[in-house]
Amino acid sequence: MLPADYRTVGSSSFADFLAKQAPELMPGAAARREGDLHGIAPHGTTIVAATFKGGVIMAGDRRATMGNVIAQRDIEKVFPADEYSCIGIAGTAGLAIELVRLFQVELEHYEKIEGMTLSADGKANRLAALIRGNLSLAMQGLAVVPLFAGFDLDTKSGRIFSYDVTGGRYEEHSFFSVGSGSVFARGSLKKLYRHDLSEIECITATIQALYDAADDDSATGGPDLTRRIFPVVAVVTADGYRRIDDAAVGAIADEVIGGRLIRPDGPSAPVN
Repeated sequence: MLPADYRTVGSSSFADFLAKQAPELMPGAAARREGDLHGIAPHGTTIVAATFKGGVIMAGDRRATMGNVIAQRDIEKVFPADEYSCIGIAGTAGLAIELVRLFQVELEHYEKIEGMTLSADGKANRLAALIRGNLSLAMQGLAVVPLFAGFDLDTKSGRIFSYDVTGGRYEEHSFFSVGSGSVFARGSLKKLYRHDLSEIECITATIQALYDAADDDSATGGPDLTRRIFPVVAVVTADGYRRIDDAAVGAIADEVIGGRLIRPDGPSAPVN
């Protein structure tokens, strides 16, 4: 016989149920240590997102760092959250991936219990609550700062949400970036972004932005031509989430790099 809590109707939140039944399995529940823990775990770096007429693009570089060391060259930083949304991780990689998995289960659990998909704002709010649960470790240097994006079935448009370490949720418009190279990536997107970009043009703009971030930020990895490691790029539209094939991303990256051989600082902003 299952315990009573397993048979009692309550909240449709899987995270709330897990926090009550097995709090040690929640992200951030590992044994706490005093002091700054920033240098003992791999960190993911730069994620960019941009909207276009049919939805939203999210792209992430593949480098994870641990202090001044490259911890991994081909880490995955962009994941599907559910059928119509995606999440990119920046910050402490292990905790961030754990949080992503819990968030995926949370959204799937809600859909099975309620028989409907959580709204875009509802998803963004639930992610904020999960980030807030990691605050104690964030204060010790193990911060998780994801970027969330998706296609809103109500407004029929792509939406982007950013967060701070306390779980503060902020809706961004047109484009945004998080991570150590975000300042450079955002500056690049300011130059390249237009509201009438097609899907392929928007993908190219995000790859250009990641290239610019890698050009100025040592923790951001640019396209690796020797190992053929390229950014992870995801598209979310009315048809759902899909990851762009590595070969297609590689072809765009090759084109971007070819252009940089002529113009090292990248393409100029269009003049209106």
